[in-house]
Amino acid sequence: MSDIDSNKNIANDQSYDSSHIKVLEGLEPVRQRPWMYIGTTDIKGLHHMIREIVDNAVDEAMAGYCTHITTVLNADWSVTVHDNWRGIPVDKHEKTGKSALETVYTVLHAGWKFDKSVYKVSGGLHWVGASVVNALSTRLEVVVYKNGNIYKMRFEKGIPQGEIEIIWETDKTGTTVTFLPDPTIFDTVEFTSSMIFQRMKQSAYLTPGVTFTVVDPQNNLKERYYYEWGIKTWLSNIVWEQQQLSKPHYFKAEGKDCLAEISFQFIATSNDHTLSFVNNIPTNDGGSHILGFKSALLKIINEIWKEKEKIDKKIWEFQYSDVTDWLYWIITVKIPEPQFEWQTKWRLGNAYVRWEVEKITYEYLKNIFNEEPEEFDKIFEKIDLAARARLAAKFAKETVLRKNVLSGGILPGKLADCSKRWNKGTELYIVEWDSAWGSAKQWRDSKFQAILPLRGKILNTEQASIQKIMANQEVKNLITAIGAGIKENYDSEHLRYERIVIMTDADVDGAHIRTLLLTFFFRFMRGLIEDWHVFAAVPPIYKFSKWSREVYVYDEDHVPTMYGFWPDEKVEIQRYKGLGEMNAEQLRDTTMDPDKRYMKKITVDDAEEADRLFRILMGEDVQSRKHFILTHAKNVKDLDI
Repeated sequence: MSDIDSNKNIANDQSYDSSHIKVLEGLEPVRQRPWMYIGTTDIKGLHHMIREIVDNAVDEAMAGYCTHITTVLNADWSVTVHDNWRGIPVDKHEKTGKSALETVYTVLHAGWKFDKSVYKVSGGLHWVGASVVNALSTRLEVVVYKNGNIYKMRFEKGIPQGEIEIIWETDKTGTTVTFLPDPTIFDTVEFTSSMIFQRMKQSAYLTPGVTFTVVDPQNNLKERYYYEWGIKTWLSNIVWEQQQLSKPHYFKAEGKDCLAEISFQFIATSNDHTLSFVNNIPTNDGGSHILGFKSALLKIINEIWKEKEKIDKKIWEFQYSDVTDWLYWIITVKIPEPQFEWQTKWRLGNAYVRWEVEKITYEYLKNIFNEEPEEFDKIFEKIDLAARARLAAKFAKETVLRKNVLSGGILPGKLADCSKRWNKGTELYIVEWDSAWGSAKQWRDSKFQAILPLRGKILNTEQASIQKIMANQEVKNLITAIGAGIKENYDSEHLRYERIVIMTDADVDGAHIRTLLLTFFFRFMRGLIEDWHVFAAVPPIYKFSKWSREVYVYDEDHVPTMYGFWPDEKVEIQRYKGLGEMNAEQLRDTTMDPDKRYMKKITVDDAEEADRLFRILMGEDVQSRKHFILTHAKNVKDLDI
């Protein structure tokens, strides 16, 4: 039967009636398709739940009604968010006939941001996210301090458990929300405290004058963040002691329905570092506000340079990357009705914001560059260098990068590729040539595991020029094998393997090689780490044997007594100085077999701190590195040299 005939039969099926149309009521759509509202149901989506609640308090802070926001990670993996703002209204809502509190927690798209008289700017639709969090929580409790009373209401999986009730009197105002994510919805309900601390620290930078407190009683952690000067302080902390090409700049200006606040500084090290926000919401994928700033910056630099050098416009023009390669900058805009291109607010879509930000930025930059020509000359030298490097990188990209996921291009000759057609579930092991390449190649599962050997230590990409980096054979092999490109050309859609596993010896040299690789990934393929594709294999350092029993030990703290070996027993102890000391079968069992191995996921919970540490440990500033080592040397134990 042809497809046309099949469709005709379906069209004529008399049993297809209104009973086939499923109507999802209340919060059912959220529970059935949670990814449409929070992006994913993995650990990122889990932490997005906290953001939805905290951002509501931040909106109140931006409106001038909130000064303290506290987040507590409870022992049962529930989270409590408390603020001292006006409190959610508890009076009856005219349209729903329910209290305003119950309305915002049970009705999708119910929020005050539809009423422009309440919030001039906010992070989307105020309290719309509350109903989503409620729907995806096993239980949720709201306590409101308002009108001289304390009100309380409980929900389970989005369903009210009784009416709103008054439980006490108070002279305070504010709201406390406690929610426990539903384990049937999320891959995990275990929050990572470092991610929460980083998010609250970020919010404090963006909301000057507001105190953010984070408490993790289980780990005895408590931090309080307060930054009176906001993003000016943030930029200073990011740039830290780097060699500077310009002084730090900050300006705040208002356009039509747009308030822009921008802080930036040119530095001597090539590393585009951008942080962008709309109404305090991170826009990790950029958007119109980013385009506005970059367009103004590129325009004014090209104009001044051409006028200064009398260059014909048709002959030469700089590009975005040439200019931003030397720039650290933070941009935050506040607008009445942000339109995000993704449900989880990663990219701003309001087109008019680009033109407003561009006008504001252009006027400021025109003044400072004309008033300070010496500063412009220093910046221009680096921009010119970046342009030349771009041409070299373009040539290298055309010769070594693959055009799609699994076809085209020339793979490194020593790459032992896997046979699986798609990258889902595949792994690329990066191993030392003279250590484990032969054994790993012999005992891998060739269906999904690929092996790429490295000859010695790769280039320190923190210090080397782009020309030198792209000329390095080991770096080119990495880029080609991984397949996703580098810097602004990085595209996760072209990633050839789902996991990139660094497998080096458990010694100082192995740690150095691992650091060099992570430096390269962090600077040139940051998306690999941010999207959690990078892992470090953890090889054992001991094998304890008695008769037919063998136990592998992965760190010095795990003594053999923990596994039933007692000191008076005759136990054979083997110390592994490197992967090469294990036979192929042992290597497979300890570091490659998914059912037995032990691996660490490489993450960047605090990109700002990671950026700073990479500059210290791998950069050119010897004094900073020496100071860091002397300061932290006492924390190193069992160093095996």
